[in-house]
Amino acid sequence: MASFALSKKTSSAEIIVNNPFDGSLVGVVSETSADAVNLLLERANRGAKIARSLPRHQRSAILEKSAATVEAREEEFALLIVREAGKTITQARKEVTRCVNTLKLSAEEAKRNAGEVIPFDAYAGSESRQGWYTREPLGIITAITPYNDPLNLVAHKLGPAIAGGNAILLKPSELTPLSAIKLADVLIESGLPEEVITVAVGGADLGKALVSAKEVRMISFTGGFATGEAIAKSAGIKKLAMDLGGNAPVIVMENSNVDAAVEDCVSGAFWAAGQNCIGTQRILVQRPIYERFKTAFVTQTLELRTGDPMEADTDMGPMITEKAVDRAASMVERAIAAGAALLCGHKPSGTLYPPTILENVPATCDVLNEEVFAPVVILQPFDELDEAIQLANNPEYSLHAGIFTNDLADAFDAAKRIDAGGIMINQSSDYRFDAMPFGGFKYGSMGREGVRFAYEDMTQPKVICITRLQR
Repeated sequence: MASFALSKKTSSAEIIVNNPFDGSLVGVVSETSADAVNLLLERANRGAKIARSLPRHQRSAILEKSAATVEAREEEFALLIVREAGKTITQARKEVTRCVNTLKLSAEEAKRNAGEVIPFDAYAGSESRQGWYTREPLGIITAITPYNDPLNLVAHKLGPAIAGGNAILLKPSELTPLSAIKLADVLIESGLPEEVITVAVGGADLGKALVSAKEVRMISFTGGFATGEAIAKSAGIKKLAMDLGGNAPVIVMENSNVDAAVEDCVSGAFWAAGQNCIGTQRILVQRPIYERFKTAFVTQTLELRTGDPMEADTDMGPMITEKAVDRAASMVERAIAAGAALLCGHKPSGTLYPPTILENVPATCDVLNEEVFAPVVILQPFDELDEAIQLANNPEYSLHAGIFTNDLADAFDAAKRIDAGGIMINQSSDYRFDAMPFGGFKYGSMGREGVRFAYEDMTQPKVICITRLQR
């Protein structure tokens, strides 16, 4: 099996995985102790040698077969996502579909991105040389993944790493490790040698040991800024790729299709209970249409059904833990105490936190400046596009942004001037296609995901230069 903790007992401790909606037991995973890091590295070193020797067609075939297997077992994977992460069944099925696509894209990348011919004779003095460069594996990659997309975000680490011929040490969130283990096992069932991938489930001490290990050549991390900063301080000299969160703005201009903007922003703000790093957190609405937009947005939000994620008509399930609910509710409480107006929501019940809308939030409030990572959205009026762009650029975290407008000049102006890794025009901020480069500006990330771009981060060029000798 891929899980080191399950295949070789390294600790007497166990990690209990509970359903965030009703608290029922989903599974039990043996915890991997930080003391086992040397054993993990021994296995990964063996795996790196094996992975490097796999021809590209074989890597591709393994990934293609894995994609087909996940697709055939879609409902099985979707139900597990619902049970351990609390996503609605509709959202979970979409995540499985995206995972299949990510694996297929990785299979294609394994075969096509092998390097290029170098035009040595384009430079004076190198006319007698010719050659090329190849893309070679880094070796061991440590991947650390969050709870909010427990399957597809794992696929975004594993797929490109395998395509590039690397070995992977995967540390999934302790809250949602089961989908990751299941995906790793599918890869092994599909022909991936067991030692190429190792799943180790544990806490912060395990993570620190994996991150600081000299043998690890790259850290691929998706999670919070504080953890990312700690990783950067302890990693040493190795490649770092990080997606650290966002505080996504969406601008709605008065010349836009307001009804379409409302519908898209409701989805963008409350998908996956707001536990979405590119989820819409701030909606900036031009003043002439502000009241119209607000009325429609609140009305549609109140129609959302929050509850059992297994039921097909549920729009929003639970947050991952009561602690996560408490954090979000506290941020909202502080904003209200500072003078913000509550338009709806903010009635927590266990892990359920209904969609919450605020307006008139003071500029100093953390709910406006930090990533809430909850079903909380802020409405703000503005007068001119320059003002909206300035407001959009205020936070230090910037993954995606959106703008709704029928004016092409405004769309291009905003796209050029907003500091974000992706600008969605006539779309809320939460759109992502798994082949596009994904990451942020400022403190939003380091590097880019998206299969091709992650693959290039996870490989390194090697130059071969041939000199033609004079006879």
